[in-house]
Amino acid sequence: MRLTVDHVTRYRYDAPVRSVVQSHRLTPSSFSGQKLIDWEVTVSAGIKGARHRDGAGDVVQGWTIAGPVAEVTVHVRGTVDTEDLAGVLRGHRETVAPDCYLRETLPTRIDVALADLASKASGPDTLALAHALSAAVSDAIAYRPGVTHAHTTAAEALALGEGVCQDHAHALMACARSRGIPARYVSGYLFADADGQAHEAAHAWAELHVAGLGWVGFDPANRCCPDARYIRLGSGFDAQDAAPIRGIARGGGHEDMDVTVAIQQAAQ
Repeated sequence: MRLTVDHVTRYRYDAPVRSVVQSHRLTPSSFSGQKLIDWEVTVSAGIKGARHRDGAGDVVQGWTIAGPVAEVTVHVRGTVDTEDLAGVLRGHRETVAPDCYLRETLPTRIDVALADLASKASGPDTLALAHALSAAVSDAIAYRPGVTHAHTTAAEALALGEGVCQDHAHALMACARSRGIPARYVSGYLFADADGQAHEAAHAWAELHVAGLGWVGFDPANRCCPDARYIRLGSGFDAQDAAPIRGIARGGGHEDMDVTVAIQQAAQ
């Protein structure tokens, strides 16, 4: 499937700031199921800094915006060819050992309810258990935008019984790690949901590591594994670690952020 992306993020400050420094994970991963046709990231009045590929295989690009500045716009445009690999991340170069992703973080910290949910899932092997854990999270947390926020933990989302893709991913990661399965957070884009209806185009899911198979993606929000409708940007220990844009502004003033994302299917 050939998908086009138009992703705009605007930061506005109620008082001009002296400077802004950002770190981007906005270039899609390179692996067997995903190929970049063209891709461009622009930052208003931005100066490109260092660029590198981290241990997880993700491209990280630094930017600096000299002030005083009251608004910063990050614009991502590009085209990607995707292939359905049943969620398996094949041909992705990385050096971080999978067991590193057994580490717990604040958003994925296990509690009694999460541990109980994880303990009830079963399967004859690790892959089957991973599918069972994803299904358990899907059943326990209904998809409902607006009831959680950026800092909601997996435990809080489970207690609410509602949340968004970030909450589903964190909850699945917590459950998987409690069962000894390395798990990580993935940020990216989604063309449409499982029923072909429009979905929030900026999306997130989890990857669980299965010995002998490698990293396998699971999207509890849509009760499926990532397929050709998904564009994978990057990964991390949780949502904050895998954020497509991270940054800091020097100087006072309140920051507002506005994001618009459009994903379309292009003619091959």
